[in-house]
Amino acid sequence: QVQLVESGGGLVQAGGSLRLSCAASGRTFTNYAMGWFRQAPGKEREFVAVFKWSGSTNYSDSVRGRFTISRDNAKNTVYLQMNSLKPEDTAVYYCAADRIIPRSGNGTAYWGRGTLVTVSS
Repeated sequence: QVQLVESGGGLVQAGGSLRLSCAASGRTFTNYAMGWFRQAPGKEREFVAVFKWSGSTNYSDSVRGRFTISRDNAKNTVYLQMNSLKPEDTAVYYCAADRIIPRSGNGTAYWGRGTLVTVSS
């Protein structure tokens, strides 16, 4: 059974940093893209970043330059280093995995349950 488990969320002041982790189990994701999405209260799910199986990365405009996605294939884990956090980054952050992850997230095969990030002003 495939599982994605996020960790590392919490409360941080604006300008601070957090590192999210997503540990995958149940299969090897070496040839899969792994990414992060977020959903703020009352808002739709939003693409954050993706680490493609080719090694390339992509970011939303709102986080580019502040967030960095990385992965450790040996550990089947993807990370999201978040720096210079802003109150508008407050959301539940979800890990996702599939061969291809569209920016909409629609049709993506595997999802974690999410971890809450709260950024206070």
